[in-house]
Amino acid sequence: MSLVFYWYPRCGTCRKAKQWLEAAGQTLTPVDLVESPPSAEELDLLVKESGLEIAKFFNTSGEVYRELGLKDKLPALSREEKLKLLASNGKLIKRPIVKGGERVTVGFREDEYERVWGTR
Repeated sequence: MSLVFYWYPRCGTCRKAKQWLEAAGQTLTPVDLVESPPSAEELDLLVKESGLEIAKFFNTSGEVYRELGLKDKLPALSREEKLKLLASNGKLIKRPIVKGGERVTVGFREDEYERVWGTR
């Protein structure tokens, strides 16, 4: 099974995650988050399948997040507004996102990858 790998190629964490997954024998279908951000509908499905809060999908350390002042604005937004915001700019999305079947991970933590995507 090929994993959908949402990433930003210039992101060091994304490159580490890609290297880890490939070393674990995973086949990846890469999607550049900046060039082709997922739609609000796709993001909604990813959030549901991940079991995480939608807030975990925001790249809170990113430049765009800070420029838009989202730390203060985000709590007042509806779920739909948050999804549209994420879909509007791939740099707002925490990365990488990995999807395989109905499993989804956000970010890169080696212990989580080992548990979800298999050992090397």
